[in-house]
Amino acid sequence: MVVPAIIMKEAILKALRHGGQVSGERLGDEVGISRTAVWKYVTELRSEGYQIDSSPGKGYSLLSAPDSLLPQEIREGLRTRVLGWEIDYHPEVGSTQDVAQSLAIRGAGEGTTVIAEKQSGGKGRIGRKWESLPGSIAISIILRPAIQPLEAPKFTIIAGVAVAEAIEEITSIKPRLKWPNDIIVGGKKAGGILAEMSAEMDRINYIIIGIGINVNAEREFIPAEIQGIATSLKEEGGKEISRVKLVQGILEKLESLYEEFTEGGFEPIRQRWKALSNTIGERVVITGARGKMEGEAVDMDQDGVLIVRKDDGVIERIIAGDVSLRNA
Repeated sequence: MVVPAIIMKEAILKALRHGGQVSGERLGDEVGISRTAVWKYVTELRSEGYQIDSSPGKGYSLLSAPDSLLPQEIREGLRTRVLGWEIDYHPEVGSTQDVAQSLAIRGAGEGTTVIAEKQSGGKGRIGRKWESLPGSIAISIILRPAIQPLEAPKFTIIAGVAVAEAIEEITSIKPRLKWPNDIIVGGKKAGGILAEMSAEMDRINYIIIGIGINVNAEREFIPAEIQGIATSLKEEGGKEISRVKLVQGILEKLESLYEEFTEGGFEPIRQRWKALSNTIGERVVITGARGKMEGEAVDMDQDGVLIVRKDDGVIERIIAGDVSLRNA
């Protein structure tokens, strides 16, 4: 049986991470390959950005790992049972959502995660394009929940809480959530979530959760036309952030919330979203299929629907639409 190169490289990295300076002979014995094959895989790892020192008579030592979203980096130390263990990695791709959809149609299992360093055609809500900035995160995760299609919009909310809590845990930055899918930092958009599904009348075939976050983009790389409304975590926090740790944190939080939703329902997650919201209690303008409407956002209900009280006292349930804060 031919063992995939990625498995060999992960095994070598694991030995180097935990073994300090390791001889080529010992690496070969641990992984089950020749010293020549060890040298070949070490050369490949160096080409991927790993700094691996080699000293005659002493062996190899790992000096540093790249902040690339490589599968072996994401899986190293990942604390999930399902999400993120099957990774489809791309240095560049049109859209991780499109790739994930293709994989889901072909039967890819739950938790399969598509990751790209760069997107040339990232997708936002309502057919918009998501601008992929340098040093960003673009991931799409396939889920196959046993729920009714009407419950699918809750996954945008669940993912929003997962992303916000992961960002705060990893970076100490405190994001806010703007209904339905924006990640807000310092009053500007730093990321977004897109949930797409395939369903029949009574069941969901799959949901794909797309997450895009501007992580380490410098201000100069943010297009001038959106600098007033867009930002990155690095710009707001003032330091470089490990994208690998952030992806791991998001996968772990999302899996935990997914299990919580499956076992305990939506209400606890709804309360966590409300605690993170910058929308509830604010005067908002909703732009949708029926034009513009203004009022106060008073709640988000058990269906993930935004509840708005208009000036005449009439309560409206907003299922979809663009929301802008009147005081922003």
